Amino acid sequence: MSRVLLIEDDQDVRLAIQLGLRHQGHDVVAVGTGEEGLEQLRPFQPDVVVLDLMLPGISGLDVCRRIRDRDMVPVIMVTARGDDIDVVVGLEAGADDYVVKPVRARVLDARIRAVLRRQSTSLPDGTRPRTETHGELVLDRAGLVVTHRGDAVALAPSELRLLLTLSASPGQVFSRQQLLEAVWEHSYHGDIRLVDACVKRLRNKLAEGRKPRYVQTVRGFGYRFGTS
Repeated sequence: MSRVLLIEDDQDVRLAIQLGLRHQGHDVVAVGTGEEGLEQLRPFQPDVVVLDLMLPGISGLDVCRRIRDRDMVPVIMVTARGDDIDVVVGLEAGADDYVVKPVRARVLDARIRAVLRRQSTSLPDGTRPRTETHGELVLDRAGLVVTHRGDAVALAPSELRLLLTLSASPGQVFSRQQLLEAVWEHSYHGDIRLVDACVKRLRNKLAEGRKPRYVQTVRGFGYRFGTS
């Protein structure tokens, strides 16, 4: 049973999602404001946060940023429109995935289980060494620890898996769709914003400049891990 913190201001929607997720086997704490949600993080210690973007008081975007400042718990955004610019902004704020209203409990349950699988399992690395050094970047694949210039880098689950996926095959170009399937387990089209937003966050955390050394763009194709 996973612990889900649901932050949704619409009482009817909140109750429907809460009941649906409980029926799917999750332990759910549901609150109506961002302030209440942030207060529940420490005592409830959720495995995943389901967060509505449109909230009274503290916005969903600000809640997501505050969560990311102190916790790496996966965040799934709930948005009113899948093509809204808020999706991109929310992903760049640190969300790991999103669902579009009206929310179906089975769909949300599948996303929750997928994000938890991504968090709890590392990528198969065969005979690769436990620790790899790429310039100033050190990857401990077994311990899932990343350090850059000697400092630990706090990465969200999707950011870590993206980095591990790319660095497992330095120089290989991955399309956005390939990365969706490897990192987010999405087999359908239309969510490449997940990849681009995650790349942007990862580059910021690795202090990549205008010419990224590690996560490089191959225009018209996708991304690769730099070999130099």
